[in-house]
Amino acid sequence: MRFVKMQALGNDFVVVEDHVDLDPTLVRAVCDRRLGVGADGVLTVTRSEEGVRMGYWNADGSAAEMCGNGLRCVAVYAAERGLVDRVPFVVATPVGPRQVVEVEEGRATVEVGPTRVVGTATLEGLELTLVDVGNPHAVAFVDDPDRVEVGALGASIGTHRDFPAGSNVEFVTVETPNRLRMRVWERGVGETLSCGSGMVAAAVAAFRSGRAGRSVEVLTPGGPGLVELTEGSSLLSGPAVEVFEGIWPLG
Repeated sequence: MRFVKMQALGNDFVVVEDHVDLDPTLVRAVCDRRLGVGADGVLTVTRSEEGVRMGYWNADGSAAEMCGNGLRCVAVYAAERGLVDRVPFVVATPVGPRQVVEVEEGRATVEVGPTRVVGTATLEGLELTLVDVGNPHAVAFVDDPDRVEVGALGASIGTHRDFPAGSNVEFVTVETPNRLRMRVWERGVGETLSCGSGMVAAAVAAFRSGRAGRSVEVLTPGGPGLVELTEGSSLLSGPAVEVFEGIWPLG
């Protein structure tokens, strides 16, 4: 199985173009950081009539609905490897088509899609804003994300019985009306250096609560990305680069 290792703000993926039947065991083996390639998840890319089709599996082998940083990696991969002949183009995802707006060298702007605040909750002493970005997010505004035990607290919230399908969890500080700082616990992975859909969720929660405007820079441990909330949708911009290529033996 030929693959390309890619990363977007430190959120790293094994990208597979071959027609391979992925299963949870294979995904877990490939993503293992000691015995495998090492990644937060596996992306598949296949040609489609309008552009390409994307699939995504978390490191624990579970399938996910949406991945914003993965979407940017797919955009760069498809454009740089000639799977599409023009930009913009459409990426078909499990939650519907998403447009790739722009691809530069090692950077992409993509439509993450419509978002909505679906409720609030209080867990572990934190007030949470629940945001649907095609996948579930729980956003907590905190004084300083660096003082949060993200691994333990994120796991406790993200796997709580109130979220039977699990949830991603973002810990966010509003530094200015156009700049957020965030750490994230991802469902099926654990703490990661960045989460694209989580950056959008943080921006939505900040905007809806009057803490920030529609266009914000979101600083993660993996670096900064830009979120723009439009009428009815959202855009995410930031780097996405290839790290290396390889072959994973099957069988």
